[in-house]
Amino acid sequence: MAFAALAEPTRRQILDLLVEGERPVGSLVDALGLSQPLVSKHLRVLREAGLVEVRAEAQRRVYRVTPEPLAEVDEWLAPYRRMWSRSLDRLERHLEDEA
Repeated sequence: MAFAALAEPTRRQILDLLVEGERPVGSLVDALGLSQPLVSKHLRVLREAGLVEVRAEAQRRVYRVTPEPLAEVDEWLAPYRRMWSRSLDRLERHLEDEA
């Protein structure tokens, strides 16, 4: 479910903001320039995917990233990182040989 939630660019933007620290919904609305209902909809999807947690703070709802589900994404990406690393290493060797 994390992959489906991350497929939407606005949800990735929300995670980018939350990785800096907890934020109330209003702060996310201001940073994204979107309506509160739209941001709340995206937050619901992220919450249902387990990517964010929410807590009440007086009258505000404050969100933060839940890192554990991202480990699944990181694990899935590992072979691709290795592939790119090997490709970049070969490119570096080629450029050194050309110099």
